[in-house]
Amino acid sequence: MAAKETSAERDKEEDEMEKVMGFSGFGGKKAKQFDFMSMFEQTRRTAMERSQKILAEREEAYQQTDIRTPNTSGNTIHEFDNVGPPVPDTLKNKPSEPTDGDDDMPGPPLPSGFGGYTNEDLNNEINVDSDHEEDDNTMVFKRPESKIPMSHEIELRQGKTTVSALTLDPSGARLIAGGYDYMVKFWDFAGMDTSLKSFREIRPCESYPIRSLEYSLSGEYVLVVAGNAQAKVIDRDGFEVMQCKKGDQYVTDTSHTKGHTGMLNAGCWHPKNKIEFMTCSIDGSVRLWDLKKDEKHKSIIKPRNKQGRRAIPTTCCYSRDGNYIAVACNDGSIQLWDHRKMFVNVAFKNMNAHTNGSETSSLCFSYNGKILASRGGDDTLKLWDIRSFQKPLCVAEDLFNRFPMTDCTFSPYDNLVVTGVSVGKGETDGQLVFLNSQDLKVVSRATVSDSSVVRSLWHPKLNQIVIGTGNGIVKVFYDPETSQRGAKLCVVKKKSKVKAIEYTSSNYVITPHALPMFREARQQSTFKQGLKARKDPMKSKRPDLPIDGVGVGGRVGHHGSTLAQYVAKQIAIRKPDERDKDPRAAILRHAEEAKKNPLWVTPAYENTQPIPIFQKDDSDSNDEDEGDKIMNRTGPVPWKRSKKE
Repeated sequence: MAAKETSAERDKEEDEMEKVMGFSGFGGKKAKQFDFMSMFEQTRRTAMERSQKILAEREEAYQQTDIRTPNTSGNTIHEFDNVGPPVPDTLKNKPSEPTDGDDDMPGPPLPSGFGGYTNEDLNNEINVDSDHEEDDNTMVFKRPESKIPMSHEIELRQGKTTVSALTLDPSGARLIAGGYDYMVKFWDFAGMDTSLKSFREIRPCESYPIRSLEYSLSGEYVLVVAGNAQAKVIDRDGFEVMQCKKGDQYVTDTSHTKGHTGMLNAGCWHPKNKIEFMTCSIDGSVRLWDLKKDEKHKSIIKPRNKQGRRAIPTTCCYSRDGNYIAVACNDGSIQLWDHRKMFVNVAFKNMNAHTNGSETSSLCFSYNGKILASRGGDDTLKLWDIRSFQKPLCVAEDLFNRFPMTDCTFSPYDNLVVTGVSVGKGETDGQLVFLNSQDLKVVSRATVSDSSVVRSLWHPKLNQIVIGTGNGIVKVFYDPETSQRGAKLCVVKKKSKVKAIEYTSSNYVITPHALPMFREARQQSTFKQGLKARKDPMKSKRPDLPIDGVGVGGRVGHHGSTLAQYVAKQIAIRKPDERDKDPRAAILRHAEEAKKNPLWVTPAYENTQPIPIFQKDDSDSNDEDEGDKIMNRTGPVPWKRSKKE
């Protein structure tokens, strides 16, 4: 009884608490329960109904469609028949019965007589797109020529001379080209229309031909290598950022100079470090530079030939990971240094890679970093495995090369090698050759110009090919289906029209009876204003007309049209200067006039002595007598006083 009372009190307290809190009870509501078996059964029935509906539609289409193709035996093959031997009649007319197993098809049994369409065929029909979703690499290796993006092209005019340098930024937005005419042009694919005009043209290195151009890793800077001894770094808009120092030409050891002392041959950026770049020169040195320190090179490499003497590097490049530096020299050798170590000993070298005396024009590493391609001046293209560098993997010959900067490059999938071929005298078939990277067999030859193909590059992101020719034309090849952006952006834009000049005209009110101070000048047409301005020598800036006669307007006449003539004439006609004469004669020439018209002495005596009286002129003897009389006089001298006085 006590337990019941305690339970009743507890229930009462809970009821009171429920009233206070405002809810029905604590934990009295049960969780919702789900019947998973019924849900599975319902889903199964829905799937069976859908499958039955699809199969019915397929059967109806099969019965109504009568598309037949004759074969060699004379029979006909239905489009929907299975591949393989025909189905036996016993099985074709026998209704299918469901059997227990994992491979049973959900849904009702197949209709009787339907034996030409199975569950496997249904899956193939539904997943038809999966057959086309193959790996791109597999398709490329099966048919490499089918993946060359050269179905469409655009043509850019760089100049009239050879295009000796090409580069695309890493994103593929801008293209820069330079040539033997010292000019560098910039194209922006996104901001360009079908007129294909460059947005900037600069002359970075005065009168030196451009030999190499390359964007940095970030696309912020461009390395310009010209025919002088100083490489330049410019920004994306063409403004100078840095200029390398020039070394002292009278120092024998090139390692003691701050920079190159001879013409540059090539240059490139580090693939991982965005502020490091490399240049090579005919002074026999390869120098590494830091963009932030332009007072001196960072490191120096001095290639040597078989005899240990100086070898002139003709081209250089980094490996894809930046661990190796490859240099080709004029003695036909290719030498590699390890970038992670001191540049003292060569890591790999082949002294007989190409013909001695030929200029190797290009070196390029594959994207996997194991294969090195070299384009020689001996009309060959060779592939090298850096792990076994003494013998080439394969060689391609008869590739004429007459330029010291002819490129070779790998396709984005490393299955093709691309290079240009020069033309000889009288030839007009400049070709771009695609070779298989496995054995260097020619996959395709495309005649792309009537001049030599010098520069070529295949951008991996755009999947577009850019070439530079010997007649100053840059061509961009692309495929609308496989290429991205780049040239596809500008070919769809219409050529912008020339904007008309906008102007606003004020209304002219004719007021013939207005006061002069409020009267507006009569408007004139621009033609009449021009005629009036031509009459005004100040507005028209008319030159002085020739003078006829003595002269006018402060200008001397015919005989004094120039300052020299005027001065000569004045000297000839001027009167002689009075100061150049004899002063006594100049005074005496006024004697007669002074005698006739006295001015100073005679007017003073006109009142007191109108008649002038002059002392008589006595002889000399008389003068002596008078003097003797005065001296012989016995009396006192009148002007002396006596002592007595």
